[in-house]
Amino acid sequence: MALVNYIDEAQAEPRVKAVFDDIKQTRQVETINNFWLALANDPAALERTWSSLKAIMSPDGELDPLTKELIYVAVSITNGCDYCTVSHLAAARKAGLTVGQRNELLAIVGMANETNRLVQGYQVDIDPALHSYAAGL
Repeated sequence: MALVNYIDEAQAEPRVKAVFDDIKQTRQVETINNFWLALANDPAALERTWSSLKAIMSPDGELDPLTKELIYVAVSITNGCDYCTVSHLAAARKAGLTVGQRNELLAIVGMANETNRLVQGYQVDIDPALHSYAAGL
């Protein structure tokens, strides 16, 4: 259950309505989802979050939209955000995600979490060659 009331689109103040309209136009959707309706309780946070998300998830850039959504899903799963996981799986599906790709993604997320925890548990030092290679990016 949400800790705040969802802001009704029809009764939104002009500042919030402007963001809602941009979300609809950018995402080519007819309704605003619950995340944005909740965040609209703080118009400044709504504007700031939408602006950042819109820029980062834009189809422009080095990563294609499906890759961006898959990264979002992986982080959401790891952070335990069910809402974000489902929301971004839906966006990934819209961007072309197949069932096989979803299954492979889930296997990778599970494996990465397992090996990350093992590395943390064993306190494994980073290999010097890996530092050198990563620094070259």
